[in-house]
Amino acid sequence: MFQSVTAKAPIRHPALAESCEVIDAIRYNAGFLPEVELAYEEAIKTLWITIKPELKPVFTLQLLDSLVKIQGAVFALWGAPDQYHRAPVRFLAFRGTGPFFTLGGDLDFYLDCLARNDRAALTEYARLSAEGAVWNASGLNGLVITLSTIHAKAIGGGIDAPRSCNVMIAEEQASFVYPEIKFNHFPITAVAILSRRMGQRAAEQMLLSGEEMSAREFHLAGGLEAVVPEGTGEAWIRKYCAESLPIHAARTALFSAFNRRSGDLREELAHLGQIWADCMLRLSPSAISKLQRIAQTQDRMLARVYQRHVAHA
Repeated sequence: MFQSVTAKAPIRHPALAESCEVIDAIRYNAGFLPEVELAYEEAIKTLWITIKPELKPVFTLQLLDSLVKIQGAVFALWGAPDQYHRAPVRFLAFRGTGPFFTLGGDLDFYLDCLARNDRAALTEYARLSAEGAVWNASGLNGLVITLSTIHAKAIGGGIDAPRSCNVMIAEEQASFVYPEIKFNHFPITAVAILSRRMGQRAAEQMLLSGEEMSAREFHLAGGLEAVVPEGTGEAWIRKYCAESLPIHAARTALFSAFNRRSGDLREELAHLGQIWADCMLRLSPSAISKLQRIAQTQDRMLARVYQRHVAHA
């Protein structure tokens, strides 16, 4: 006999139930996850991570911590060798929202640390930046393929987190620039991450010039796997994941092998984190004043952009 179901009983679609179970498991393992939104697509075994900084589109300490916790939770839950065939997550995909993808590092946080001469906080920021990049580059130690799609302007060191993924694409309206050199600063992980993709000379030229590159220019320089039409970045990733599922084991193995051949990223980023913290703490009063002016300029620019965004919504 069939058991009757009352009208009040919730009927959940199997895919929705699977999605909730995966996300609930990750959240239970990771704990509090501010400034991110998770979504799961069972058909392509993809966990989407949408970055959603609360005040500014920058990589805050809280955002970096959330990303590392998610990466660690996925690996803790399904990273054991005997869990591979049962793992619901084969792909980790990053995306953003709003008129900017990122304005880069959190200048307000930097300035607060400098006011307090807080090396420990700067060091923790560098550590989390490095940890997230190592997880991405290794595909969570060979468990997943990591991907990112850039839909808008990406400025500064916030480019490095998505570029540390195995695959990074951008929509044609996106652009990329590292302006740090203009205020006597440098992004924590960019030298290592960009050099692995573009080669040392091209990475050096981009970081030293501080000049903006279109998505197509960045692609030609070796910084992207593909440039796609506006509004199609997520569809490109879905197609890639669907086509990669039958050969997932081989692709993860190849990404892992190339990552290993490129050297010890963790060791390199640990060194870069140390010299970054030193560089920050050596900034002159005039350089710090310039940082303050840039942060204020960001605030005014964001206010104008978001006002236009709301007006056209």
